[in-house]
Amino acid sequence: MRAVGTTLSRGFDRIERALDVVFGPEWNPMAQLGTLGWFLFWIVTATGVYLFIFFDTGVVNAYTSIEWLTKDHWFHAGIARSFHRYASDLMVAVMLVHLVREFARGRHRGARWFSWVTGVPLIWLVYISGITGYWLVWDRLAQYVAIASTELLDWLPIFGEPVARNFLAPDALSGRFFTLLVFLHIAVPLILLLVMWIHIQRITDARTAPSRELGGIVLAGLLIASLSLPARSQAAADLATVPARVGIDWFILPLYPVMDLVPAGVIWAGVVLFTIGLTALPWLPPKPRPKPVEVFLDHCNGCNRCVEDCPYGAVTLVPRTDGAPFPHQAEVDPDRCVACGICMGSCPSSTPFRRSIELVTGIDLPDLSLKMVREQVIEAAEALEGPGRVLTLACAHGAAGRDVPGRVVLPCVAMAPPSLIDFILSRDLADGVAIAGCAERECQHRFGIEWTEQRIAATRDPYLRARVPRARLATIWAGPTETARLKHELGAFQDRLAALPADGSPTAGARRQSAQSIEEVEP
Repeated sequence: MRAVGTTLSRGFDRIERALDVVFGPEWNPMAQLGTLGWFLFWIVTATGVYLFIFFDTGVVNAYTSIEWLTKDHWFHAGIARSFHRYASDLMVAVMLVHLVREFARGRHRGARWFSWVTGVPLIWLVYISGITGYWLVWDRLAQYVAIASTELLDWLPIFGEPVARNFLAPDALSGRFFTLLVFLHIAVPLILLLVMWIHIQRITDARTAPSRELGGIVLAGLLIASLSLPARSQAAADLATVPARVGIDWFILPLYPVMDLVPAGVIWAGVVLFTIGLTALPWLPPKPRPKPVEVFLDHCNGCNRCVEDCPYGAVTLVPRTDGAPFPHQAEVDPDRCVACGICMGSCPSSTPFRRSIELVTGIDLPDLSLKMVREQVIEAAEALEGPGRVLTLACAHGAAGRDVPGRVVLPCVAMAPPSLIDFILSRDLADGVAIAGCAERECQHRFGIEWTEQRIAATRDPYLRARVPRARLATIWAGPTETARLKHELGAFQDRLAALPADGSPTAGARRQSAQSIEEVEP
């Protein structure tokens, strides 16, 4: 399973790198699949409401009203119908690619199981919405879908009379059935919206709208498709005959040709097994979760920075329990914590300069504490030699670069507090520090890149001190398949460091003296 995920992840990264060239990292559609799904849902909803104004229920009237709005009012209602159709197809495609991509990036396990499990019913709700929409058109395709669907439902012992019988004789179907279909086509999307809202409840500051530029591109694409290839009905349904050949929408109706060849019992068994397997995927195979972060009240003043920076809402403020003169303290929900360490990087107590007492911070990772990180940094620095020594703080989800000397791997680069960079340079452990994170288009932990850049720019606490020479700091955002680019940029950075004038930054002696004075002041 892990090998499959790794292969898919590298494949996605290559595709996304190509799309970066076309759209740029900020507009890359692969990095905004979730927001695109929401955007397309609202397009489908808005066009559906507009079309309902012109729709008339009934065995004859349904088809007639659709033809009327498609042909006589093509310039508004007809375009709206095409928008409705193509946005629905695109929503299905976006949903499925989003599902595979999240699996490939391993964002379905551990604390992220909630979003994955609540996403499974979304698949069926989207398909049910599309199927009921096709019924309402009441052309030959709708008749075929109605017969195939009801025959599948008749296999279940839930109806007293076979439902499929209603679509085999003209006198068996009434307009009341279309009223029921309209109700279902409205009710199911409302349930879908509710589940979509539940789906993002464990994500802090969840984004439900793509960038304006990408949204404009999607709207323009849908408009071009609607004008060049308008959505059309097939021939009117005829209950006196059984449709022999129909055109299939392979986005919404891919299973229907299979239903003609496979017994209904097998279809239901496949649906149930697929749903159970997909739901259980976060625990298959079983994998131990990393330990959640721990709060150390002796070093926590309830400043709220870890709460603001946590991408998953795993940290909250609660009333103080230890009698310290602060109103609040941080508290961690272990079920939500993914052990990314971003909260540790945001804590003002996270300073590696301490040495008079044991290095403990307000909130820390048991498996990779700040003390362990400092020890790894010092050990990695010992392997550096020659001019332009570069110590690399690398993201575990970015470019590999395993043979890069002076490399310290972190769950997220935002785990490294800015004071760690100050520590490395002021202690003369390296001539420069490279922060090598995920690809710029999207951080594995959502805000790692953004928070890191803001801390360096001194626009977000804790910020990198002005005394740290920015010429000795480089940021490299590279995906898992961009190892060659990582090494190239590290080499270029090393050359720049070697070429820096002696007075371009503090000398080694000055840096050591500065570090010594800091250690004397800080506890």
